[in-house]
Parts: sequence; C-alpha cells; structure tokens
Amino acid sequence: MIVIPAIDLRGGRCVRLVQGDFARETVYGDNPVAMARHWEASGASLLHVVDLDGAREGRPAQAATVAAIAAALTIPVEASGGLRALDDIAAALDAGVARVVLGTIALEDRALFRAALDRWGPERIVLGLDARDGLVATRGWLETTATRATDLARDFAALGLRRAIYTDIARDGTLSQPNYTALRELAAASGLAVIASGGIATREHLAALAAIPGVEGAIVGTALYTGDLLLGPDEWERRATNDE
Repeated sequence: MIVIPAIDLRGGRCVRLVQGDFARETVYGDNPVAMARHWEASGASLLHVVDLDGAREGRPAQAATVAAIAAALTIPVEASGGLRALDDIAAALDAGVARVVLGTIALEDRALFRAALDRWGPERIVLGLDARDGLVATRGWLETTATRATDLARDFAALGLRRAIYTDIARDGTLSQPNYTALRELAAASGLAVIASGGIATREHLAALAAIPGVEGAIVGTALYTGDLLLGPDEWERRATNDE
C-alpha cells in the first residue's frame, strides 16, 4: 500500500480544508511546485493534486500550476477538480498528468465519463467518490445526492474501471480516523482497487487500511503537513516496528 501526499490548491497556494469547508482553511505554503518537490524528495512515489477552485467553479482554475507541478517531478501526478469536459481532461493529460480523477461527471454525465474511460483507459481515468454518510457528493462537495457510492462504483466497474478514490467528507481534514467500514464495503461490492482518503492521521490508521482487501493506497494531507506522519520508503511500517 502506498502513501500519497495531497496538495490542495486554492488561489495559487497549498491549503487544507476541514470537511471540505472553504471557510475552514489552513495555508501550508505559497509555492505549490516547491511543495511538490519536497514530497518527492521525502520519498513519495505518487502525488495527488486537487484544484479546489476548479471543483467549485466547474472548470479548471489552476491548470497552469498543475502542469508546472507535473513538469517539475519525476514521479507521477494525479489531478482532480473541475475536470468536467473532454477537452479539459485531454489538456491535463497532455500537460504531463499521469491520471485524472473524475467525480461530478460520473454522476451528472455518465456518457462523458464512459467516453473518457474508453478514450484513455482505466490506468489514466480514476473515479472520485466523495461521500457523506455513503451518499455521493458533487460540485466540490457542495451538493449531496441520493446515489450510494457503492452503487456508482459497481456501475463503472462493469464498464472496465479499475480504480476509485473514496473520500469520507465528514472525516476529511479532521485527523480522526478513516471510515474503515465504508472502505471495506466499497472494495467488496465493486471489486475496484480503492484509495482511501479522509481522517488518516497515524501509522495505526495506515496499518488498518493495509489490512482491508482491495485498498491499495492512502491519500494523506493534514497529517503530513503537521508532521504526525512521515514519508519515506516504508516509513510508517518501520516506525511501527521500532515501537514494538
């Protein structure tokens, strides 16, 4: 299982939100490219970048910054936020992004999501499942739907999708703990490789996630910025062993 640092972009800065609330923002840096290089130097093998402005506006707002991050690194970058048109998805991938995370269009325009999956394949298209109480939220988490995340994941798995990122919005940025039950149910119901996001704060959380069949990685934001978790080759496993 891999630990994936998150860089959330808002107004050209690296920020973290609590439960997706734009009014509860902490700024962690003014230079996203430098921050991306820091995480790569710290041992990251993949970087997760979110265009928060784009998610809210419905179109990419930080495309130049995302492209600059991808160009500056040797590790792959996955990008999300505001990617709701094929041209915008193509532009991100052409700019060097390894794969894109699509959420809102998976629910609001399934034909477009399927067209993207058919065109670029399951290694470059990832389903973003942001949920409140198991129900999918869209448009930068501003709207909660009546669709269950497990149902949406199952639908796209049948079309050849291989991977989904599951974010429990109520836990995101809280350092509480992941929603293990929801992650276990999602992986079992869909057969997808699942990346966990939201509430991850300790090496014990990571160890518990690694024990869930189908969970292949964890996106970590706040805990890395505060130093509660460290990066590096098998760092969390090494620290756990040393503490025994």
